[in-house]
Amino acid sequence: MVNETVTHDAWLRDLEAEAFRTGRTSAAHSEQLTTVREQQRTAFGNVGSLADAIGVSGERSIADRLDTIERVLLALARAQGVDSDAL
Repeated sequence: MVNETVTHDAWLRDLEAEAFRTGRTSAAHSEQLTTVREQQRTAFGNVGSLADAIGVSGERSIADRLDTIERVLLALARAQGVDSDAL
């Protein structure tokens, strides 16, 4: 009976430890997901701002404006010595 109690207590400790690790992992993933979402919002906002700066909304299609942004970024990369093929 004593051996069963010790085994049961050890099992409960292991279960609690695993639950704690899982909770910490879930919390860390949740924080990372929040950070990624914030970065995406910022990036999409920046793309929209660049697109608006290059041309008035409705004046040119978004594809045309994004092509212009791509050309500008490639030119900047070349000016800084970055191989555009490596991008």
